[in-house]
Amino acid sequence: MTRVPSPCIDVCRIHAPTGWCEGCARTIAEIAAWSSLDDDGRRRVWQMLPARQAELRRLGMEPPRRPAA
Repeated sequence: MTRVPSPCIDVCRIHAPTGWCEGCARTIAEIAAWSSLDDDGRRRVWQMLPARQAELRRLGMEPPRRPAA
């Protein structure tokens, strides 16, 4: 069975006011714990990301794009 993938898009900057990564909207703790989370834990993180991304946009952050290879 395939593991739940990481939301990382290789844009790794922490938005200081929220504490969320500007690329994937995870916290530093969520990023650090990702490799040890089971799929249910990963899904719980994924479920929070759309609201966080919307909040980052509301705060004036443009959604980043994955850097070109």
